[in-house]
Amino acid sequence: MRYIHQLPAWPRFAWDDATLAPLLTDVRHRQGRLLGRMAGLGFRFRSEANLETLTSEVIKSSAIEGTIFDPESVRSSLARRMGLPGHDEVPSRREVEGAVEMMLDATQKFAEPLTVERLFGWQSSLFPAGRSGMRAVLVGQWRTPVTDPMQVISGPIGRDKIRPKNIHFEAPPAKRVPSEVTAFLRWFERADSTDPVLRAGLAHFWFVTIHPFEDGNGRVSRAVADLALARADGSALRFYSMSPQIEAEKKQYYLALEESQKGTLDVTRWLGWFLGCLGRALQGAETSLEKITRKSSTWDWINHTTAINDRQKLVINALLDGADHELSTSRFAKLAQCSLDTALRDIKLLLEAGVLVSGPSGGRSTKYHLQSPPKS
Repeated sequence: MRYIHQLPAWPRFAWDDATLAPLLTDVRHRQGRLLGRMAGLGFRFRSEANLETLTSEVIKSSAIEGTIFDPESVRSSLARRMGLPGHDEVPSRREVEGAVEMMLDATQKFAEPLTVERLFGWQSSLFPAGRSGMRAVLVGQWRTPVTDPMQVISGPIGRDKIRPKNIHFEAPPAKRVPSEVTAFLRWFERADSTDPVLRAGLAHFWFVTIHPFEDGNGRVSRAVADLALARADGSALRFYSMSPQIEAEKKQYYLALEESQKGTLDVTRWLGWFLGCLGRALQGAETSLEKITRKSSTWDWINHTTAINDRQKLVINALLDGADHELSTSRFAKLAQCSLDTALRDIKLLLEAGVLVSGPSGGRSTKYHLQSPPKS
């Protein structure tokens, strides 16, 4: 089997602009629309959207590789490091803290040069104890010839021969890694006429094909792409995330990589999949934005309508954030951790202010809903 990095012209990639143009136009349109709408939100809601996006990116990028993180610990770690108030402190594993460190460095410091030292730091942060499960992992250095051949495999290992059922890809020999990464970084930091979004897709593919580390290559490759996308947006605030979409399409993701890594230097197939996946991620972000916009406009209206105490604020946020938009007196008391009498008084004040409306049934079974803000 001949892999793309074995071709004489490697890494002079090519692609069909005509094939990619419609996909790129759609992605750029969605990006611009999303960023424009986010700019119209207040700082608080932009910060919340950024926090949720980064939380999802950390969790799903790790999940692609089979590592499961607790969402609350990831969110807590991010909020603490970003200086966001109002978030509970949840203990985090060292692996969570490391993954968060890498993501924040990639996205918040997107304008800083990508260097060997930075890549070493990212990979080291993923394995703070120098281990992946029970296995020791080389950290903060390139893989060595001991790991050759570096293969992406699946299927059972035979008892008589240590040979996988399926070899999907074999990376360049370890002795080539330093020069391969040098060439990649030189390209990554050199401006050219390639659209920045295409550069993000190309960077992801190129780096994961080099496969320079013993472990962590997929997560570092996606962090490289996130850095490139932050440069494309010109913003450290992240309002869309590719890893959740990649995780949802994991089979197609690996297939697109495998087919392109075994093909020619024409990477139209990979870039087409990357742009399509990014477009679907942006579409999902637009759906999330509707929820954030509703929350923002609701609070703008409430704050101009009446004074809200902390219990009422907590319950209103629960109604805005959750799937269940019905409120009863008992549910209010449970959410706010107060007595039924206190809950009833708080509800009565919200009814008088027009923030809540009553359902048709009366008595103890009465259900309440948030009033929609008046259209301006």
